[in-house]
This record gives sequence, C-alpha cells and structure tokens, in this order.
Amino acid sequence: MGLREKLKLYTITDRRLKPEIESVKQALEGGATAIQLRIKDASTREMYEIGKEIRKLTNEYDALFFVDDRIDVALAVNADGVQLGPEDMPIEIAREIAPNLIIGASVYSLEEALKAERMGADYLGAGSVFPTKTKRDVKVIGLDGLKEIVRAVRIPVVAIGGINAGNARDVLLTGVSGIAVISAVMGAEDVRRATQELRKIVEEVLG
Repeated sequence: MGLREKLKLYTITDRRLKPEIESVKQALEGGATAIQLRIKDASTREMYEIGKEIRKLTNEYDALFFVDDRIDVALAVNADGVQLGPEDMPIEIAREIAPNLIIGASVYSLEEALKAERMGADYLGAGSVFPTKTKRDVKVIGLDGLKEIVRAVRIPVVAIGGINAGNARDVLLTGVSGIAVISAVMGAEDVRRATQELRKIVEEVLG
C-alpha cells in the first residue's frame, strides 16, 4: 500500500475531546489509515510515553503514525513521519535531521503549498476547508481553494478543517488523496462508528 492509499482517512488526536490511546484504538478499529499525535501542552516525556503506545497500535493495524511538530518525539517513538506547519522546523532541515521520516506540511494557501512541495514535503495537509472550532483564527480556503492546491502540486494532498460525514464526499471529489479529521471522530460519542462511517464514504469515492 503506497503513501496515497495510507492517507485516505487521517485521524488526529485531541485530548480536549478524548484521551489519546483509547480513542486511537477505536479509530483504528473503525478503519483509520493514519494517525497523528497532536498534543500542545504535554511534557516531552508524556508525549514519548503516549507515542510509544500509539506506535504499537498503528503497527497492529498497519496504519501510518505521525507526530505533530516534534521531530525528536517522532524519532524516539519510531513514528513514520512528522507534520510541520509554516512556523515549525523548516522542511529541508527536518529532512537533513531525519532523512527516513515522511514529512507532511500544513499549508493554508496555494503559495504555501507550492513552497512546501519545492522544499521537499512528501504530502500536504491543506486547509482549513471549512470553519472549524479546533483551531482558532484559521483561514478558510473552501472547496475552490482546495481544488487549486490539488491541481497545482504533484504530491498527495490531505484536506483538513471542519470535515465530517455530511461534507466528506464533496471534499473527496476535489481530487484529494484523503481527509484529515479531528472533531468528526474524536468528538463523536462512538469513535469507532464515526470512523467506520467516514471510511465507508472514503471507499465509495476513492475506491
């Protein structure tokens, strides 16, 4: 299974909604193909401990595992990759430090997308497609902005921001390789069922 295939249903943790390890297990049972550990306010030690457990789970379910921002933690827990935003470590430096990590770049405009591809990102997390409560003051690019990015780059694009079972089909029809979700899964009462529902839509559109 190639990178594009593994980015189909990309689920991101959010401890404000659910504790990481149990919710990741349920998301994987429901069909998530990639997991990103995102914790903004934990110690490095705690991130490492949680990351180790998630690494075991993702191996068990043959899913990719990414760490948000932190190359050191990604390397320490043997994650598959790291997700970097415009304010994080520059992609080309991350590549020097960790040549074997898959590097995802968070982009919020066509310009940022083209730059990230030029700098050597392996895939893009592009958004915010719709307004979202998870990130404040985020720029909304809409489906048209997303289509522009998909057409302009050669690397896989994962759409993020306000995506749920109600709008996922429209997002997938823009030509993205996958969708990234937080609230639609981590905010659901039944994480497994919410993931299954999204996976079904993903399979119907992407095959």
